[in-house]
Amino acid sequence: MLPFVGTASMQLHIEEISRCVARGAHAVVLLDRAGWHTTSKLEVPRNVSLIFLPSRAPELNPVENIWQFPRANWLSNTVFDDVDHIIDAAY
Repeated sequence: MLPFVGTASMQLHIEEISRCVARGAHAVVLLDRAGWHTTSKLEVPRNVSLIFLPSRAPELNPVENIWQFPRANWLSNTVFDDVDHIIDAAY
């Protein structure tokens, strides 16, 4: 987990995915259209392809379904002291 999102953190994320892909295989990453996902500043590794969901279609993004449960049960209506407190609450 990182305390922020942006182009630099997205770059780290896709580089980590690339490192975990088996030799000779290819990863496909499904993304929404957040600015840090679509920026031309990203250097996408050759063994990774980024596929973008249509705009304004959160029902197509499976991560949105996963996040609904933690938001409803652990993360809503809470004031967090710091990033570590958020991470602890999410586990």
